[in-house]
Amino acid sequence: MKLTISQVADSLDLPLSTVKRWVRQGRIPIYKSGSAYVFEKTAIEQWAKNHNLLFIPPGTDSENTKIQVLKQEQTLLSAIKCGGVFYGIKGGNVEEVLYSAVGVIENIPDDDAQELYQRLIQREELTSTGIGKGIAIPHPRTPMSDEMGNSRIITCFLEKPVNFKAVDNKPVFVIFILLSCSPKSHLHLLSRLSFCVRDDDFISFMKSLPDPETFLSRIEDIESNLDKKGML
Repeated sequence: MKLTISQVADSLDLPLSTVKRWVRQGRIPIYKSGSAYVFEKTAIEQWAKNHNLLFIPPGTDSENTKIQVLKQEQTLLSAIKCGGVFYGIKGGNVEEVLYSAVGVIENIPDDDAQELYQRLIQREELTSTGIGKGIAIPHPRTPMSDEMGNSRIITCFLEKPVNFKAVDNKPVFVIFILLSCSPKSHLHLLSRLSFCVRDDDFISFMKSLPDPETFLSRIEDIESNLDKKGML
């Protein structure tokens, strides 16, 4: 099945301008048929899956379908899986740490990475994202919908604790970079992540530098309990 660029944008739930930019940058699979550019549904669907992007094929784009897919995609666990878990992030201050952290983010072009770094610094200049207990949650002031599909959280364990001017003045040992695709997604993920880091047992767990599998399992258990209790 062949798709037009408008159908691809609708299926990915992204602005048409974003898809056009990705075409220019060669970031999305496409082939030329005569004078027109054509998208193959199976190729786009697989590409979206590989990049953790929402994809609703043409003909099934009902609001109910979209809601059900988003419920499956936009969990704390899926956002952390999408972002990745990294260790030994170098830096002696906030700027150096954020620069190193942005450098490990996968599937982001250099231009977008530089823009993200600047936006993270601008946010820190407003007020520190260090929320206490050695945790910081850096994030841009506005969603990253033009640069990404689904939201993601990049977990970065620092090589050494860094002064983030946190509310409790404790140095930060781990940061969660929250990149959301919408204000609603940002608030949802932030509330769930905040629930985790308010727990002293979870903080002790994070200080043990858990391997990715153990860390993700812990997040899955926490989120499962939240869902069972109907919280957040």
